[in-house]
Amino acid sequence: MELLKSDFWYNLPESLIAQTPVEPRNASRMMCVDRQTGELKHEHFYNLAEHLRGGDLLVMNDSRVIPARLYGEKMENGTFIEFLLLEQKGDKLWEIICRPAKKAKVGVKFSFGGGRLVAEVVEIRDDGKRLVKFECEGNFFTALEDVGQMPLPPYITEKLENKERYQTVYSRELGSAAAPTAGLHFTAEMIDELHSKGIKTAFVTLHVGLGTFRPVKEDNILDHQMHSEHYFLPEETADLINETKKNGGRVIAVGTTACRTLESVATFYNGISAHEGYTDIFIYPSYKFKCIDGLITNFHLPESTLIMLVSAFMGYENTMNAYRTAVDEKYRFFSFGDCMLIV
Repeated sequence: MELLKSDFWYNLPESLIAQTPVEPRNASRMMCVDRQTGELKHEHFYNLAEHLRGGDLLVMNDSRVIPARLYGEKMENGTFIEFLLLEQKGDKLWEIICRPAKKAKVGVKFSFGGGRLVAEVVEIRDDGKRLVKFECEGNFFTALEDVGQMPLPPYITEKLENKERYQTVYSRELGSAAAPTAGLHFTAEMIDELHSKGIKTAFVTLHVGLGTFRPVKEDNILDHQMHSEHYFLPEETADLINETKKNGGRVIAVGTTACRTLESVATFYNGISAHEGYTDIFIYPSYKFKCIDGLITNFHLPESTLIMLVSAFMGYENTMNAYRTAVDEKYRFFSFGDCMLIV
């Protein structure tokens, strides 16, 4: 069956795109969906425990967003430059995109934060990305925290007052250019409450790249080329997943990034075990899930690879009906928006 990009279109009023996070984090709304029947219930995230069972395992992505957007100047003449850090390639060596790109020739140096960070372009890639080497006094990430800004998605136009609101409360592994947003709804107290009810948590790391916002351009989605992202599934998490399965519990991925990590390992290695590497897995309807039994996820952009993943998990008709209902019920969409629990 041919799958077209237009099959995953839905009409979203701009007023439903969340510009700021709700307070407290777990006050967001949660649509609960039975993926077998398509039945919907309207809930709040703080009641998540009521929809889980003792013995269930939540797998979360502990990647932490770096303040990857840098505004600075060309050291030679002071003209403006903007960097967006994409991926670390070595000690203080980063792949970036920048604008205006024509100013960033090999050997040119740029200054950020009044010289707190200095970068030299060492290579121009075929796709226009640059490889740059940074210099700074002390720790690079400390300097980046001081001078960098959060790379909020293009559909968020409001200024973020508190940088930590674009981080999950359990984030710890620096490296993402965008937040794993399904996890933004958790509070530390809520995680303790889940543990007290026999619901376990485990972590994987997938560093989210900006490719997550890259639109699908091809009409036939099978022609779409997925971006590649670095993941790590530790032995402790692999053991918890296998133990949960053996005991009849459910493995519930918190977010599409955790889902892609688990399904990548299960697909590449024919089961769950500790692994680290890169994945460009593309999950769309007809995909057979090999690990997860449930998914917590936000509401995604029309025609995106993420709504395609959700459709693969809970069925195309169920997905499009849930999205139509979310629009009718005025749920908040995208990164700072509401979420779904699909089991």
